[in-house]
Amino acid sequence: MHNYSRVYVACRFPPEVLELFVQRFGASYNDTGRVLTSAELVANAQGMDAIIITATDRIDKNVVAQLPSSVKAICTYSVGTDHIDLEALREQGIAVLSTPDVLNESCADAALLLMLGAARRVIEGAALIREGTWTGWSPQQLIGHDVWGKRLGILGMGRIGRAIATRARGFNMQIHYHNRSRLAADIETGARYHDSLEALATHSDFLCIACPASQSTRGIVNANIISRLPAHAIVCNISRGDIVQDEDLIQALQSGAIAAAGLDVFAGEPDIHPAYRTMPNVFGLPHIGSSTLDTRIAMGEILCTGLEALSAGAKPINQVC
Repeated sequence: MHNYSRVYVACRFPPEVLELFVQRFGASYNDTGRVLTSAELVANAQGMDAIIITATDRIDKNVVAQLPSSVKAICTYSVGTDHIDLEALREQGIAVLSTPDVLNESCADAALLLMLGAARRVIEGAALIREGTWTGWSPQQLIGHDVWGKRLGILGMGRIGRAIATRARGFNMQIHYHNRSRLAADIETGARYHDSLEALATHSDFLCIACPASQSTRGIVNANIISRLPAHAIVCNISRGDIVQDEDLIQALQSGAIAAAGLDVFAGEPDIHPAYRTMPNVFGLPHIGSSTLDTRIAMGEILCTGLEALSAGAKPINQVC
């Protein structure tokens, strides 16, 4: 049994979250005001039992090879683990903890925001108010699309996907989904399963991406899928940016093949495709799906509790490997 008492927080946390690690572990932390380089992260890991990182910290095979032998746990302040080489860490006997479940509801709220913002042309409407160019109401002003009663296709019916479906039912939306496998009927709660993304697309007035990022999902929302969407469809992404082929989505938005997109995540963040910054039919947010204080504290709490479980010789509920 290992005592996980020496903790280094490599990422920048809200004060309330940082305080959890300082109070419970006497943690030292990154006070540079920026993301650490790999060399800096490794240097600060010296003598530590556990390192707290987030999605902007890449722990690839080379970094894993340089970690000091004292490090026995990597805790990522995220649900996704695509920034971590899990196999390399597993080979070194280093445990990995993440933050499942605690951000489901805030991300699902954000998904509804994306759908509503894109459908009702919020970017264009807000610009009229902020720039003082609104000339008054007219029956032709900013005609958008209803959310109420439309078909919602959810790519990835995990906990976040199901939380989105719960909210969408309040808008009388018909729920369709594609998943690696079909859900049990009591979890499915009337949603219609499609065994391929191609089939889902044809039934999606709104296509909401909520699946994990992995090698198998990278780029799967491409021209083939987008071309199968109904007229005036809206694409929303609350998961990871690289699940979408940017050029294909942008072409469809520019040509009018689809009506709009609501995007909280982008490939290459923050250096996103420049077209997304200028297209009026893109309702874009800067990766704030889980950005509520309650959720941020809950994410820190589950990592602290997981480290305490490891110290007690138990397996944490949030252990990935």
